[in-house]
Formats: sequence, structure tokens, C-alpha cells
Amino acid sequence: MLTAFARAFKTPDLRKKLLFTLGIIVVYRVGTHIPIPGVDYRNVQTCIDAASQGNQGLFGLVNMFSGGALLQITVFALGIMPYITASIILQLLTVVIPRLEALKKEGQAGTAKITQYTRYLTVALAILQGTGLVATARSGALFQNCPVASQIVPDQSIFTTITMVICMTAGTAVVMWLGELITDRGIGNGMSILMFISIAATFPSALWAIKQQGDLADGWIEFGTVIIVGLVMVALVVFVEQAQRRIPVQYAKRMIGRRSYGGTSTYIPLKVNQAGIIPVIFASSLLYIPALIAQFSSGTSGWKTWIEKHFVTGTHPYYIATYFVLIVFFAFFYVAISFNPEEVADNMKKYGGFIPGIRAGRPTAEYLSYVLNRITWPGSLYLGLIALVPTMALVGFGANQNFPFGGTSILIIVGVGLETVKQIESQLQQRNYEGFLR
Repeated sequence: MLTAFARAFKTPDLRKKLLFTLGIIVVYRVGTHIPIPGVDYRNVQTCIDAASQGNQGLFGLVNMFSGGALLQITVFALGIMPYITASIILQLLTVVIPRLEALKKEGQAGTAKITQYTRYLTVALAILQGTGLVATARSGALFQNCPVASQIVPDQSIFTTITMVICMTAGTAVVMWLGELITDRGIGNGMSILMFISIAATFPSALWAIKQQGDLADGWIEFGTVIIVGLVMVALVVFVEQAQRRIPVQYAKRMIGRRSYGGTSTYIPLKVNQAGIIPVIFASSLLYIPALIAQFSSGTSGWKTWIEKHFVTGTHPYYIATYFVLIVFFAFFYVAISFNPEEVADNMKKYGGFIPGIRAGRPTAEYLSYVLNRITWPGSLYLGLIALVPTMALVGFGANQNFPFGGTSILIIVGVGLETVKQIESQLQQRNYEGFLR
């Protein structure tokens, strides 16, 4: 693999793309450490040190997607999360709104229009989320059990609040622009690369916190155990993410003029984890809603006490069971809206394709639905178990531990890593080199 790295940097155009991508990553990481106006940086660091001793509360997922910039309230505090949310919303609306569905079928022009809508929605969501973050920081609810949490924003005037929201919204727009620059002129999908960097940036501090809080051999035994478990988790995720059910498809020969077309054999690849990371994000976001409502509501009502007891900590059996069931449900839901067996069957019939032993048309659609449901079950259960690994680590190691290998982070790290390696490998093979990985 090191030889392949050397060959990649020896190729002029590929070297330019790699260096350009690294340069954008450096700019992105610098932006995650620039605080916005109106924030007392010393009080923020005091609260971050206090929060690092435990979990990060309701904002742990968004803070992970921003590379730790959310809790520091920096220019890139919102990170890539508004764009991810906007992309998911547009993808869901494509199934519901006929206009968006028609745009999707128009090819390049329609895709460009949907991308433009995604940008507009990203800015709108950034304004909404930035306002919520500033309001949370002003009220002192951003950090739990921090004595100076209410002093993070000393000046609570309207002008200061608007300035903070504008800075974070502009930061989100810049992050979106940097991601599109990587996609156009660099290697891999820009948004995925920035998401990968944001999550990977939190790994060293999380691992070192486990070492410092360990008791056996000054924490080195716990540190080594987490590394070994992490490697096993990565191997498991790679194995499942690469697993697929290949449905053979045969195309009949057709005579057009004097030429013969078709007669080839191919397959439809159905991945075991067809839904990807989307069900975990959906389930996490949905479970944050009641906890946020309870956090901002005043008084000590019975429902607020019940929610704080069962859903805020994230380790209660009710929370774990609900989280797992929601992931399984959203896995089936997302697969149902992203893969249409009837459309695939119609396209196969239109071009003379058929599955051996299955009649074309409706029987083919029913067969694809049957196979898809069977492989979605293990995929959804796998997603639920992987997503619960950090929670189980919290329960097993204690509430002060932060297990980095598991859940959303490991799924994104492995998925983006595999996709980027494939792109580098394909570019190397175009120049008659060996692959990136043998």
C-alpha cells in the first residue's frame, strides 16, 4: 500500500488532486478552531474540560459531525450537519413531490437543479440551527453541570445574537463550498471527506481520555483493549459493507439491421446494508426531540421527569430498546423509498433483460421485493447492534468513558474510506499501474 501511495504522488494530475484535497482539509480544520464574536473563549474551554469527563449530552452527535467545533462555538460550529439534513430531506421529498421526481429523471440538468435546492435548504437550516445553538448557549443549557455555562455569551443583546447566527450560517456555506471544491477538483466526495475528517479528529482525544481514566497499568490495558476491539469492529463493518447479493440478469439477443445486440450476462448488486448510515441518523434525531423539549421546558412536571430519567442519559433500557427498534424501522423505510423493484423490473423488461427462472414484469418485481426484504433484516439488525456499541461501552466501562469505535462514527469512517480508496485505485489503474490495494 505504501508503494501505491508513492505511485499516486508520482502521477502529476493525481498528485495535484491529492494535494488540493489535503489543502482544503487544512483550511477546514483551521476554521473549526476560530471562535465567533460574542463568545467568552475561556469559559467555553472550562465547560469543555468539564464535559470531557462525561458524555456530551444531547449535542454529542452534532458535535461529532463538526469535529468538536460545536461545543467550542466556532465559525464552523454547525459543520456539515445542515447539508446532510438538507440532502436527506430532498431525497425523501423526491418520492413525495412529483416535480422533484421529474427533475430527478431529467439527468444532469435535473440533478443540478436539485443540488441548488439543497444549497438553499442548507442555508435555511443553518440559520435555524445557529439560532437554536446561540439560544442554548445563552441559557447555559449547552453544557450540563458547568458552573460558568451561563457566562459563555456575556453580551446577550440582539445585535450580538444576530452577529453570531450570521457567522455560523456563513461558516456552513463555506463548509459546503469547500466540500464541492473537493468533489470537483480533488479526490472523492467532498462532503463525505469533510465528514470523515470531522469524525477522525475526535478519535485521538477520545482514546487518550480512555487511557487517562483507566485503572489497570495506568490505563494502558484499557487503552489496548479498546484498540483491539476497534480493529475487530472495523473488520466486521468492512465485511458487512462489502457484502452483497448478486441477482443474475440475462439480456436476450436483438437484431438491429445487420448487428446483434444483447446476449450478455450481468447482475443486480443488492447490498446487505442497502440503507447505509441514514437509519442511524434518523433514529438519533428523532430521539433527541423529546429530550430537547424536556430540557427547554420549565417546571417539574411528571412527563419531563420521566423523559429525563429514561431518555436523556442514553443508557436506560427504554432508550436502548427504542433506539434499536427505530433503526430497524428506518432501515426498511429508507430501502423501500430508495429502491423501487417495479421500476427496476420495468427497465429490465424494456431492454430485454430477465432473471433466469423468473418471468419478466410483475413476477420479477415480486422476486426483487422478496430478496430485498430478506437481506434487509440482517442489514438492519447489524446497523442496530453497531449503533449501540458506544452505549454498551458506556454501560460496561462506566459513564465517564467515551468509546470512539462504534455507532455512526465507525460506519462513516469505513464507508468513506472504502469509497475514497476505490476512486484512487481506479485512477491508478487507468494509468496501467497496480491497484491501490493488491
